[in-house]
Amino acid sequence: MDTIKQQCSKVSSSSSSSSLEMEIPADLIIRIGDSIFPLHKAVMVPKCSYIRRAITALAAAASSKAADDGDATATVVELDLSALPGGADAFEKAARYCYGANFEITPANAAALRCAAAFLDMRHPSADLARRVDEFLARSALRTLPGAVAVLRSCEAPDDDLLRAAADELGVARRAADAVALAVCREALFPTTTTSGSSRLPGWWKVELAALSPRSFARVVTALRCRRADPAVVAAAAGSYAELVLAEVLAAPRDCADQRALLESVVDVLPSSADAPGIPASFLCRLLHAAVATEASAKACRDLELRVAAVLDQATAEDLLSVALDAAGERVRNTDTVRRVVTAFVERHAAAAAAAPESERRRSRRASMSGTTAATELGAGTRPGALEKVAKMVDEVAAEIATEEALPISKFVGVAGAVPKDARPSHDCLYRAVDIYLKTHPALDEIQREKVCSVMDPLKLSYQARLHASQNKRLPLQAVLSALYYDQLKLRSAADAATSMGDVVADTQTQSSSAAGRARAQAMADAALARENEALRVELARMRAYMSGTMQHGKGRESSTPASPSRTAKKATFLGTELARMRAYMSGMHHSKGSGATPPASPSRTAAAKTKASLLGSVSRSLSRLNPFKGGWTTNHTGSIAAGGRPCKTMHHVVTPKRRRSSIG
Repeated sequence: MDTIKQQCSKVSSSSSSSSLEMEIPADLIIRIGDSIFPLHKAVMVPKCSYIRRAITALAAAASSKAADDGDATATVVELDLSALPGGADAFEKAARYCYGANFEITPANAAALRCAAAFLDMRHPSADLARRVDEFLARSALRTLPGAVAVLRSCEAPDDDLLRAAADELGVARRAADAVALAVCREALFPTTTTSGSSRLPGWWKVELAALSPRSFARVVTALRCRRADPAVVAAAAGSYAELVLAEVLAAPRDCADQRALLESVVDVLPSSADAPGIPASFLCRLLHAAVATEASAKACRDLELRVAAVLDQATAEDLLSVALDAAGERVRNTDTVRRVVTAFVERHAAAAAAAPESERRRSRRASMSGTTAATELGAGTRPGALEKVAKMVDEVAAEIATEEALPISKFVGVAGAVPKDARPSHDCLYRAVDIYLKTHPALDEIQREKVCSVMDPLKLSYQARLHASQNKRLPLQAVLSALYYDQLKLRSAADAATSMGDVVADTQTQSSSAAGRARAQAMADAALARENEALRVELARMRAYMSGTMQHGKGRESSTPASPSRTAKKATFLGTELARMRAYMSGMHHSKGSGATPPASPSRTAAAKTKASLLGSVSRSLSRLNPFKGGWTTNHTGSIAAGGRPCKTMHHVVTPKRRRSSIG
């Protein structure tokens, strides 16, 4: 590691007046506190404008009281420079620089020298101390992390308010803090393991930061934010710094006011959860435990409670239990702090769940702009399963604190009931904590035991837990009856569910059988319709044969017996009409059969079926009137068909035909 001695600038001169101790008597006395510096005007006045102006003012005031020689320069002048930043040490080095004496500029005294040079207004071309210090800072001190930390520490001298104010005014502290932030970012991204032949452990820069005061570290955090450093780097720096400071606080006596103030300062400089989400939850819990143990301010404790609540789902039961223990870690003392932390987490989770739609839209927009997924944008929002994990953690903590004999019922109920009942899928762990508390406090009456059991819901107990509760004599009677009632209720619900399932299966089978019956009936109807179609086709073929035979026989008799023109025309028209109707019906039947479609039964289909039935009946009746074999005529009576298709009264041997089916609906 680079040492401060290696980072120094030697200032020397070969002038003959390089010694502060000269044979010439001193005519300038400088007082800074208890220190006195006998100097010479001839050396200090040309190089320090402030001293020159002060001597001129004193000479003008003492001109009326001049001595007989009248030489103002021969008068010994005494100046008080107690307001000089850096004090006597800084002025001594500035005077050595004016006299040309040897001295070193180091990171530890650079800030004081720069402030002293500015106060003395040392801008002489041959003695510009301010320029020399600025060059040293830029070229050496602020180029390494140890040097920048040393400069920043020198700006925060605890016993020199003048130096702190001057360093802030001149920007020395800001430059040093920015250099520290730059070095931290560089080490976090590109860590160095060796330097100057010596080895460095990983994270060595965290130890360097621990040497800073809380005020200086706050400057570094501000510089990191200005540089837009990675939140993980900010969290690592803040966590390591607070970790080392916390060890110092815990090692000190509990009534030490300085350690309490140091802890409060550390809490103030911690970055927010949004800026540094990577601060471990276990460390925050220990920091909260230290704040409560040292009786820190209410503001610091509340700040830490909110920080722990923001990452409570990342903690363990041991971390949360450490907050409830006393300074020695043996007795339960701070249950109210645990209750406030859990309550803050529940409120935060509820608020995040209520604002989930809007936050999802914002995360989606940010993800689309940055090219990342929406899951990576899920920062301090609600994490999946966070509430259930915290509920389980609280149940474990409640079981641990239940063994404390002096723990009141209100404290136990406050911790165990801080999480809503519906946040737990099962209350078995909570029942265990309740049973432990009742076992530790056997003197409770029935009402007190009912109050203890009010934090759990018997309906959410498992079968084994309900069985144990029904036989637990420590539980109040109401809790036992509730467990038995809910057990019986679940059994009855299961039986009803089984019965309902059987009814559903029977209904399903009935519906399946009725559907199968309808399918069979439809198939039978289609088969009957096909048979009727074939019968009509055969009857139509016979009718065509008869018509062709009749027409040929009529042509043979035209020469012997003249026929009535009107009667012949009527018969031909009637036969043509009936044949056209039959062709149309047969064509429709053939198309319906070829399509293969079986439309569902509907009112329109029923009407169509009735129409088909009437058409078939009409065609069949027409064909029956034209059937030559219907009556008992002989071949010589073929022309004696009366109007309306009925036989004449002179017919002989009438044979009544069998009744035939006319149509199929």
